[in-house]
Amino acid sequence: MPEGLVKELREIEPVSLPDRDVRAGKPLILRSILRFDTLRALIRIGSLGALDLIGLFLAIYTALVVKAALRSPDQLDQMWTQANEYFPLAALVMLLLFARSGLYRDRAQRPGFSRVIASLFQVTLVVLVYAEIEGEPFQSYYIFYASLFFALLYVSLLRWIFERVSGVVLRAAGYRRRAVLIGSGSNIQAVSHALGDSNVIEPYGFVARTPVALLDGLRDFRSLEQLERNFDSIDEVLITDSDFPQAEAVELVERCHHHGVSVRVAPSTMEILMDRAEFVPGQTLPLFELKPPMLDGVEFAVKRSFDIAGAALLVVLFAPVMIAAALAIKLTSRGPVFYRSMRPGIGGRSFACLKFRTMVAGAEHMQDPLEGRNEVGGAIFKMRDDPRVTRAGRFLRRWSLDELPQLFNVLRGQMSLVGPRPLPKRDYNRLEDWHRKRYLVLPGMTGLWQVSGRSELDFDELVRLDFLYLERWSVFLDLTILLKTIPAVFRSRGAW
Repeated sequence: MPEGLVKELREIEPVSLPDRDVRAGKPLILRSILRFDTLRALIRIGSLGALDLIGLFLAIYTALVVKAALRSPDQLDQMWTQANEYFPLAALVMLLLFARSGLYRDRAQRPGFSRVIASLFQVTLVVLVYAEIEGEPFQSYYIFYASLFFALLYVSLLRWIFERVSGVVLRAAGYRRRAVLIGSGSNIQAVSHALGDSNVIEPYGFVARTPVALLDGLRDFRSLEQLERNFDSIDEVLITDSDFPQAEAVELVERCHHHGVSVRVAPSTMEILMDRAEFVPGQTLPLFELKPPMLDGVEFAVKRSFDIAGAALLVVLFAPVMIAAALAIKLTSRGPVFYRSMRPGIGGRSFACLKFRTMVAGAEHMQDPLEGRNEVGGAIFKMRDDPRVTRAGRFLRRWSLDELPQLFNVLRGQMSLVGPRPLPKRDYNRLEDWHRKRYLVLPGMTGLWQVSGRSELDFDELVRLDFLYLERWSVFLDLTILLKTIPAVFRSRGAW
């Protein structure tokens, strides 16, 4: 090309181009349908529900056919009728538990396949218990575990197909989730750039913690308070900073989930973001969803059942120890055997936390002069050589025997065997707002505090352990913590 022509082309002002290829038209009818949220929800729930029912029926039928083929091939023609007899109850339980687990929610809020698997196990357990109560005759439990096995295959496969097909339909219709970016200015710009060409997420606005140049097409919400007033216009919030303050993150998660808005975390490394934007923009940007630290529904029922059974067993096992401790307290110091410490429990509501008395009577009124000798940072008050502790009390504290009466708090539903430890009112009043999110669940007799350093950790680290426990809770984790509490007590590490 001649140099003169090149120079002239460079001097021409750039033409304002459209944001997208004008040849990529959207189906008019499909685009119109997707504008109606209620209609979309009905289509989504109806489609997923139908696929789940199909998968469940095929699972029951396959289980029956496999058994008949191995034992009674002449009865294969009866398996369809038998499957129809088993199907209605299982279908009802499955739809209710799947709905309770959020498996029919919007695409952005729908849990992954781990929740599908857990819900199918729950369906099997509920139907099995019901059948036993009704006295249904079973030669074996094959139909339950075989149907569960095939349901895991069929239901998961059908849902995987639905996710792929629906994703194609949504992309063809130009449907994108509106997202607000929160973080430092540079990271907001990087994430916005990475998502610029995404056909899944649309950067809609931002809340900058550090100065940021105005981004074309993005709304500046300026503060979380103003953002909260506009939650009805967005689908999710993206945290762009890996070092986002934990206190603000906890508060943000609570606000967003109260309004049904998802919270996700985007990586903040500039090189990763820019590479993703250039080669596979938006689609391969990893996002991690944050959920509020709560246990509810079936999870709470399972945990509560575990607490009742475990506490009742421990009361029986430790009855001789508790009797001996009561006698030692009564014989060595004046005052009651039990100390009722009023402590905030779930939701901050106070309850009488039972302990064996380990201090002289009226010890709570002697604490103010000792505040200057507190050896723990943050809200907690601890002293290694507290002059108020009695001789018997020092022994009970060393081996954590003073907390055995809290088993009765567990039986009364005021505490759990495992969970965040309840703090005295004095300590509770000194907590920061984000610390108090640990009171969304029942306090526990033991927890990750006791098996991860106990009093040797500072308070912020202890609260982080509480949130880690709530995020990863399972009955197996509770059992693990209970078993690890025993050697932690015998080591007496940090037990003041």
